Amino acid sequence: MVDVSDKAATERVAVAEGRVLMTPATLELILSGNAKKGDVLGTARIAGIMAAKRTAELIPLCHPLLLSKVAVEIEPDAALPGCHVRATVQVTGPTGVEMEALTAVSVACLTLYDMIKAVQRDVVIDGIRLVEKRGGKSGDYRAPPHAD
Repeated sequence: MVDVSDKAATERVAVAEGRVLMTPATLELILSGNAKKGDVLGTARIAGIMAAKRTAELIPLCHPLLLSKVAVEIEPDAALPGCHVRATVQVTGPTGVEMEALTAVSVACLTLYDMIKAVQRDVVIDGIRLVEKRGGKSGDYRAPPHAD
């Protein structure tokens, strides 16, 4: 692991996003609440939060952090059709939370897939990326708008 013992503890925030693309019929099944495995959006949201908290166990050499905020938002979008997934993670500490935000989005997207794979196997997960990071020595970062 990188030695962060000399770094100041500052407020750090990271935001990541991703998409899960599916057929309109599969999206309608999710929105109707009739998926066989239950509440697809709620389960994926909780899975993303849990994943952010366990990032150091999943990604080698990541520092275990005491996160102060993890929020996972999943917005259905009939125009895709599919769901936009966004995670915001915050900590006051000596290292950033980009990996925690990216892990939260990744696992939330994977959970969406897992809960609907019996209905549609060709679901596509794409666009997982860091959108924004604030705080720390390297300063702020904001990604350019997503090119569709």
